[in-house]
Amino acid sequence: MKAQTIDVKKSTGRILCCTVFRAGGKKLLAKGHLISEEDTRLLATEGMAEVWVTELEEGEVGEYDAVMQVASAIGCGALEIHLAAGGRANLLTTEPSCILVDDELLKQINATPSIAIATSVNFSYARSGHRVATVKSTPFAVAKWELEAMISIIKERGPILQARPIRTPVLAILYTDPVNGERARQLFENVMRQRLARIGITASFALSSVEEEGAVVRSLQHLLHAKPTAVLIASTTAPAGPDDVIGRSMVRAGCQIECFLAPVEPGNLFLLGYRDDVPIVSVPGCFQSAKPNVLDLMLSPMLARYRISSWEVACLGHGGLLA
Repeated sequence: MKAQTIDVKKSTGRILCCTVFRAGGKKLLAKGHLISEEDTRLLATEGMAEVWVTELEEGEVGEYDAVMQVASAIGCGALEIHLAAGGRANLLTTEPSCILVDDELLKQINATPSIAIATSVNFSYARSGHRVATVKSTPFAVAKWELEAMISIIKERGPILQARPIRTPVLAILYTDPVNGERARQLFENVMRQRLARIGITASFALSSVEEEGAVVRSLQHLLHAKPTAVLIASTTAPAGPDDVIGRSMVRAGCQIECFLAPVEPGNLFLLGYRDDVPIVSVPGCFQSAKPNVLDLMLSPMLARYRISSWEVACLGHGGLLA
């Protein structure tokens, strides 16, 4: 990359090497700005005849072209790309989504010397129009071979970021208590409503059941018949593991247990199973408070119909101390 001074009228499409100020000291155009035809007219109006701009050399790619190429390669799903000042490209969601991030691939790309990518946290919820990633290059230009090598790795390994849409989720809740299921509903329903409101949804179905194996199995089967996206079991008791009443009931209802215990606090006693593709989750203690817990981490991917594995639950330990 080399810098040169050229006539303002010939500067369209070039990148400014330094910030341009008005006569009174107010900033007119920032360093790194891509000059448009409107900018050339503005500069001429301000009395400027020449500007200091950069010129690409052989084997170089301009910063805006580079970040656009990388941004186009790293993401998939409900995303759109917006160029921003300073050689940046932002990825924004086009609808409510769960953000999935390949952390290892992200680290590998960020270890290269010419591109830096920042993303939202894996499994996080994003509203429509929310910025979930930004791509920044070295100022002005990137070596073409470095850019091509980087994009080749991304294409081989898959996207770094996925915005998985949350479309018309159907959430079912089963409230259970050893004596009276309605007691669990009275204790937890308001907190549940607050938690779901944060991601813009409400429960589609809710049942109450005494915490007895046969009754819980029947209630689960009834809720599963409605084809929910996910089922939450809000119990007033803390399980000893998959062999307690809730765990046995899940198995009898046709559920395969994926994992028990999560490296998250609050939310250690996390029990996850699947009936076909429908996740069924028990998280005792997490329905008593609207403060962040493991349920907030898990709701978004479940409602986006993403199948969470036991390994992904195990990976929550780094940053899992929520309180």
